[in-house]
Amino acid sequence: MGYQRERFNGSIDVLHERAVRTPLPDKEAEREFHQNMMRVADGLDRKAEMLADPDVSLLTAYERELEAIAESYRSRLQRVVGDEYESVALSYARGERDDPFAAIAAYYLEGLWRMQQRITVSEMLFFPIILRYPDCFTVNIRFAAGHTTSESIRYESPEHLVEELNDTHAELYTSECLYSQKEAAEELEAFAEIIREEFPDPDEVPFEERKTGGIVSAGGRKGSEFSSMLKRVEPDVDRFEDIMTEATLVQEGAEAKRTEEELLPEGTFVL
Repeated sequence: MGYQRERFNGSIDVLHERAVRTPLPDKEAEREFHQNMMRVADGLDRKAEMLADPDVSLLTAYERELEAIAESYRSRLQRVVGDEYESVALSYARGERDDPFAAIAAYYLEGLWRMQQRITVSEMLFFPIILRYPDCFTVNIRFAAGHTTSESIRYESPEHLVEELNDTHAELYTSECLYSQKEAAEELEAFAEIIREEFPDPDEVPFEERKTGGIVSAGGRKGSEFSSMLKRVEPDVDRFEDIMTEATLVQEGAEAKRTEEELLPEGTFVL
């Protein structure tokens, strides 16, 4: 995906206040959605295991989490757009295509490109919201200025500290960092369980109990401090009146605005 750096860096129009709405017409589609969300939950569990391991760097755990989310997005791209989603997105970028499939390809690849920047960019908060409705689901990829929310957990990485410490203080600081990471690991495991509860297996849970669900999550970094957050979101069941047959971009819903107001400082810029 080398061309992403050329085209998708800074193209806020495709993401800003928009979401991908994807139909769930049958159990097969529900299974695909469930499996994608389980990839994200499993990725959180793996990140928790690595955070609890003093021999694994926080950056490695951070990268593995990104890989799980990216795999989920690529899977959706392949299902909706096909294997040629990269060239489709580039056609959209060049103005050669403006159909819904091309816009979706550009949307997800823009999100992937910006997620990759989180490894090196400080104070850029990844802030997605995913909502399940009776006959569809929406994925709203958002990024916000800052590195944390009002409900985020925080943990430190000694590898990212820029100050020089003497041996005694360095040892104490590293010990405190590892303790904060171990505590964060327990929270991440709880986050993974929330995902599994909100998006259950359609072969095991009756429709009435699985037809709605939602999560909002956030992850960011400022210097040596990292943050994570995930909580349930109640979808507005009356948001959509039409029955859809193909995925498309839609305007973000009231749920997105509500979570911004609840979790971010007033006046925060959200992409």
